[in-house]
This record gives sequence, structure tokens and C-alpha cells, in this order.
Amino acid sequence: MSLSRGGSDAATLREFDDEKKAFVSGGFVLPEAKGGAEWLDADTLLLSSAYGEGMATTSGYARTVRLWRRGTDVNQAPVIFETIPGNMGVFSEIDRTDAAARVWFVERLDFFNCNLWLGDEAGARSQLDLPTDIWMQAHQDWFVVKRRAAWTIGGRTYAPDTVLGISLSAYLAGDRSFTVVFEPGPRRALQGFFWSAGKLVLPILDELRPVFEVWTPSAGGWSRAGLPGLPAIGVVDVWRLDTEEEDSNGDLLANIQDPLTPSALMLIEGVQSPTVLKRAPQTFSADGLMVTQHDAISIDGERIPYVQTGPATETGDAPVYLNAYGGFGIAVRPYYNSAIGKLWLERGGTSVIANIRGGGEFGTRWHDAGRYAGKALAHDDFAAVAADLVKRGVTRANRIAAEGGSNGGILISNMLTRYPERFGALFCTIPLIDMRRYTKLLAGTSWIAEYGDPDKPEEWAWLQTYSAYHAAKPEQKYPPILIATTRRDDRVHPGHARKMTAKLQAMGYEAYLYEPAAGGHGYGKDNKERAAFTALGYAFLKNKIGWTDRPV
Repeated sequence: MSLSRGGSDAATLREFDDEKKAFVSGGFVLPEAKGGAEWLDADTLLLSSAYGEGMATTSGYARTVRLWRRGTDVNQAPVIFETIPGNMGVFSEIDRTDAAARVWFVERLDFFNCNLWLGDEAGARSQLDLPTDIWMQAHQDWFVVKRRAAWTIGGRTYAPDTVLGISLSAYLAGDRSFTVVFEPGPRRALQGFFWSAGKLVLPILDELRPVFEVWTPSAGGWSRAGLPGLPAIGVVDVWRLDTEEEDSNGDLLANIQDPLTPSALMLIEGVQSPTVLKRAPQTFSADGLMVTQHDAISIDGERIPYVQTGPATETGDAPVYLNAYGGFGIAVRPYYNSAIGKLWLERGGTSVIANIRGGGEFGTRWHDAGRYAGKALAHDDFAAVAADLVKRGVTRANRIAAEGGSNGGILISNMLTRYPERFGALFCTIPLIDMRRYTKLLAGTSWIAEYGDPDKPEEWAWLQTYSAYHAAKPEQKYPPILIATTRRDDRVHPGHARKMTAKLQAMGYEAYLYEPAAGGHGYGKDNKERAAFTALGYAFLKNKIGWTDRPV
């Protein structure tokens, strides 16, 4: 069991007996640190933890995998796998889907690159002959891999994001005759993959619509089927019913929702139509509201999709809540949001989610376009969505309130300094802001693969274009901004928020800081704290755009 103090990433590990509902007397206990553990057997853990002298990388993650046996001192546990301090970290996974258990060792070089090794409790035995920019999953004797870049292998060249399948034993023996399992399109992209009872499940976004394919490998080839009975719009998440692959009989769970429809949990037995198990309650009235999808045209002509939820009739003066993320290849989808629904939509407002570049909505090319120097282009995308809402007659610029957190905090701080005329108020949460020093703080070095290295002059040249802490200057028409962090955030240092607020206030701007004691890299350690954090932010935004909502 992982126990976090105040919501921080670092956690204490304690062995828990789920039948007796009690911690195990004399069981495994690890003091607070980042990382985790895998059960090798009932008395042995493979420990990937930053706890201990010399056990952390410069990013603060585990530098080693240790073999920790019951009743022994963790500080004496032998190291069976390690990386250099400058890499992001290491971890291990135990694969029990084949006749003999396999231990996978993952040496993560950065967020998007890793080396893979096969081994056992003695350590890594052999490194797989693979490029570093991969996603990989093995199951039984089958193996699938996806590269971020084009790949020429076995006499063929495959486009970036193509998923290839092969027998693992054949691959290890030198065979390179892959089967193409998935081919991307310009706006069709894989969102991951997982195995369930010998079947490979592929979640796909096709023009932001959810699609699921199921591939079954055999000695005679790979066969394809779809998951029936799932909606073609909205948000659909699918995963194994059983946590461990080796326990799965192929049954799946699905969660289905959209901005106006609360989530429904469904069971998919085999490859059959789903059965509803439970529906979440409706937490706000959706009467008179509708969901539509639109495209804004960014500064370079690229179409930037966004999802709008609000009244069917436009007034030209709608109070708009606008949100995006745009980083690390993470796709933003239009979930049911109780807070937005109750505090914004039900009271006559409009909500917008923008799918800016830097995310994973359309694959690696979409992510790479908003990465490194392209991060400023992702910010242009967001500003283009704000402008499109005005152009379409939905609202006015001073009625647009925007929020973004973490990587999205860079986004919001850049709306302040680069596009202040397009917003009425800003809510910047758990943010990165100072891009000159971000690598010196907490997990910052692990994000160099997303932003660049400010210690390299050629990379600082682009980083300074979206380092809002350095770009802020006096006597501008900046909108009011609330910058919020938490004292227990051990991922993005709260110093980013503190410094930016202090600088803006010293220049005479309307800038506020909110810093609760707990919450980690989030909005609170429990629902009560998260609700308070959110309500404060939305009340600020509504007040600053001059919205007195209708009584309910």
C-alpha cells in the first residue's frame, strides 16, 4: 500500500493484509520516497525506489532496482539493475503470462526514450535490439512495438506510430518479419494498447472520435475485430477487468461519458456488446445545453479542434471557461465535469476544451509540433481558439476566462504575457513558469525532452520565448490572474508560482497567490480540499469577467 503525505509523489510503502484488513506486523515498510515495488514472490520485492543514499537520479526518481527479501534491511538489499544519475529512472515489471515468468527492466532515458532488458531476479540478462523511442507490450509469446519515428527494419520502412506485431521468441532469435497491426492517419492516432487473455486492445482517436480494435495473434496470422456497442462520440475508456494480465479471461470494463452525460461503467464479456453495471448520478441540469465541435485556424494555418458545451443559442456575450493542456503527448478529452457543470454550465455559461498541439490527439506529429521550440506554437493555438470564439459570435474577449495547470500553467502564463487582449481573467494552477531554472527544481530535469535544456544557449533561445517569468514587463494591459500551487507539490516546485506572483505584484498588476498546505501536484489531498480549490478559482474567474450568474 502506498501512503502519500499531503498528496505528494513521494510515498511510504507498507505491506497490508487485504483479508485481515490490517497492516502486516513485521512486514515490508519503506520510508517516504518516490518509486514503487513489484512482488517477485510472497517474500521478495523488486524495489524501484529513490530511498537511500545514491538511489535517486537527478530527476528524483529511482536509479536502481533492488532485490529486497522479507526480514532484511532495505539498505543492504542488493542492486540488480541500475542506470546513471543523469537518466530519468528505472523500474521493473514481472510478466507471468508465459510458461516461465519474465522480468522486464526498463531504463528510462527521458520521458520518451528507454532501453528494455529481459532478465530475472539476478538482474538484466539481455538488452532488446530496439530503438529507444518505443512503446512496447509483451504477452505470452507475442510482442508489439510502436516507434515515434519512421523505422526501416526487415527490408521495410514503417511510418511513425505504426504498431507492429511479432512472436517474441522469433524476434529474440533474429526474425524481423513484422505484421502491421495499426497504421496512423493525419488525424487518426493510437492512444495506447494493452493485452487481455491473448488479445491486443487498441484505443484509437479518429478525428477525436473513440474507436477500439481487438487483434488476436496466432501461428496463422493476426485477426482483427472491433468492440461493438460503444458510442462513436464522447469519451470511452476501456481496460481489463482483472488488474494482472495473467488473471484475465478477456473480460473488459468500459467507462463512457461526455460533457453532459455522467459516466456509465460497463462490462464487456469477451468481444460482446457491453452491459451497464452502474451509472453515476447527474450532478447538474443539462437542460438547454448542447455539445458541438469546431476548428480554429492557428497562426500557421493548422486546424485546431475544440469542443464547446453550452446553450444552444449564442448571445455574443457568453461567459466562457476555456481550458487546455498541450504537452507530453497527452490527449485532452471532453469528460463530464461536475464542477464546471454546477458552477458554470448550469448557470448559463459556456465551457470549451481546446485540443492544441503538444498533446497526443493526432499522434507523434501533433505532439512534436508543440514540443521544444514548438511550445510557443501550441500557445498560439490556444489564442486562436479564443479568437475563434469571438469571431463565431459566441462571446467577447473580456468574457473569456482560461485555466491551465502544470504544463498548462506555462500556457496560461503565456496568455498573460503574449495574448493579454484575448482574455478577461486567468487561473494558473500548479504551474511551471520560470523556464530558465526549471531544470534545477525537483523533477525538472526529466522534462528536458519536452521543453529543452536552458543551459544550452541554442535551446535557451527558444525557451526564453515562452518563459513568462522573464517576458513579463510593466505597463501592459494584463488581465487579472490567480496563480495557485500547493506547499506539498514535490513535482513542480511551488517557487514557480511564488516568484511569478511576486514579480507581477511588484509591477503593479492584479495578481494573487493561493497556496494551501497540502495537495501535492494536484488541487488537494481529498475531495473537500479539491472542491475548495476549484470553487475559489471559478469564483475568481467569474468575478473578474464581470459575470453575475442567474439565480438557481
